[in-house]
Amino acid sequence: MSKKLVAYFSATGRTAALAKKLAAAAGADLYEIRPAEPYTFADLNWQDKQSRSSLEMRDPSSRPALADTDAKLKKYDTVYVGFPIWWYVAPTIINTFLESYDFAGKRIILFGTSGGSGFGKAVKSLKPSAPGATITEGRVNPPEEAIKELAKL
Repeated sequence: MSKKLVAYFSATGRTAALAKKLAAAAGADLYEIRPAEPYTFADLNWQDKQSRSSLEMRDPSSRPALADTDAKLKKYDTVYVGFPIWWYVAPTIINTFLESYDFAGKRIILFGTSGGSGFGKAVKSLKPSAPGATITEGRVNPPEEAIKELAKL
């Protein structure tokens, strides 16, 4: 039996709620990916081209700092990584998280929340940040019964 972790970044709480349900269904540990500088409401205003999230997402090399790097990933075989979908990809803080650890040989299963889009190019944009890992699309906005199916992956 593999040891599982649900790691998530949540800007508004929606992804956190989903992560907690998934962790319970999968019998997994839970870890919050937190930015060193928390996002404010103004930072998340995607309609403002100068907002923090807009600037980060326009710059593919952007790597927002993490509040900590103590996820103790060595003990996990499978890591569910959850995030809100921003501009059809994962927020760049997810790249920061992946690049902060050695994921070689691990299975990463993505899950996300979105107001209207799917994963887009999330897998493609995250692969270079986790060399040697297998990254799989899970589900976006899974309903309750789908969370149980996702937990079985």
